[in-house]
Amino acid sequence: MSVSEENANIRDHHRRVLAARFELQRKLYKSMYKDASLPGELREESRFKLSKLPRNSSFTRVRNRCIFTGRGRAVYEVFRMSRIVFRELASKGMLMGVKKASW
Repeated sequence: MSVSEENANIRDHHRRVLAARFELQRKLYKSMYKDASLPGELREESRFKLSKLPRNSSFTRVRNRCIFTGRGRAVYEVFRMSRIVFRELASKGMLMGVKKASW
């Protein structure tokens, strides 16, 4: 794994930690500013507070990445590895319960 791939995994981990920490606040502010029955001032205040939360605390900024290579595309969520690494490890027989199909 190169330095940039390692940094991508570190950045993604940091985003996951922030998203977990601010999840309740983010959901509260979001539900308050979407509620039409609340007064406009309160809704505007909650929108302002939501905008002041860290940008990386949003779950949309979290990206599933391969834990071995840092690849951000074609990652199997269950195994947390890319399709390339998965195929290599499966063909070597290093994944429990996974074997090559033959019929």
